[in-house]
Amino acid sequence: MNTTFFKSAAIALMFALAGCSSTPLTTPTLEDARAAYRDINSNPKVAELAPLEFRQASESLERANTAAAKRESLEEVDKLAYLAKQRIETAREVARARMAEEQAQAAGRQRDQVRLEQRTVEADRAKAEAERARAEAAAAQTQAAVAQSQTEEARRQAAAAEQAAREAQARTAQFEAVLIELQAKKTARGMVVTIGDVLFDVDQARLKQQGMDNVSKLAEVLKSNPERTVMVEGFTDSTGSDAHNQQLSERRATAVRDALVSQGVDRARIQMRGYGERFPVASNNNASDRQLNRRVEIVLSDESGRIPPR
Repeated sequence: MNTTFFKSAAIALMFALAGCSSTPLTTPTLEDARAAYRDINSNPKVAELAPLEFRQASESLERANTAAAKRESLEEVDKLAYLAKQRIETAREVARARMAEEQAQAAGRQRDQVRLEQRTVEADRAKAEAERARAEAAAAQTQAAVAQSQTEEARRQAAAAEQAAREAQARTAQFEAVLIELQAKKTARGMVVTIGDVLFDVDQARLKQQGMDNVSKLAEVLKSNPERTVMVEGFTDSTGSDAHNQQLSERRATAVRDALVSQGVDRARIQMRGYGERFPVASNNNASDRQLNRRVEIVLSDESGRIPPR
């Protein structure tokens, strides 16, 4: 294989590193992997004798560098860096074994010449066979080590995937349990948690303690499910002026949003709207129906973070 691929890979790696911020994310494992890659890259024999393994090592390190540039989790960067180190060492060992094979073949040719000159055909043949056997044993040992390393890496990856699946299931169960506790309702726009009028002071936007408790429970599952966003929407009944109702609905929605933020939910994940007396869920003909219309609804997104418009 020519060196075009490896030059391209090196250029891509340089761009990936250049794209990092002034304080790029890194780990000791990633630094070790980079140092090991520089070492094998400076030896042209590695790319020549182990082209497939060298390419895999280059791609693995590029993935680790990309993860660091994107500031992914240290665990993810370390995992990718460790895999890169393993593949770099694989490329080094494969190249070393094949170089040993070349040296063994060269030595065999020299021994043949000596055998012809010294007329010791039988002795030289035995020696050559012994050398070949040693070279084959060394190559087999190297291949076994590579296979063992790959098997161990596969086991680690499988264990990590299984752990991630268990954690995802636990988060989903916690999420569903809290929604049940908060009496969330499934709608066309997603699951909706309602903060009723009784959880606010009369004609005020300050949440009572029970309201804060409900918001805290919701905040905990939102922090465990960072892919989800919420839309906080305030509503009033039809009593009072339009301006007063609009302002009160916005103030109550703001109070719920600020409560979520105070519990550790990123403000960027929260949208907010005030609708005044629009979109009632009951008539405004009696006190009990009007109370149902005085509410704040928290609409939870799907796992892609999308919330359909009202």
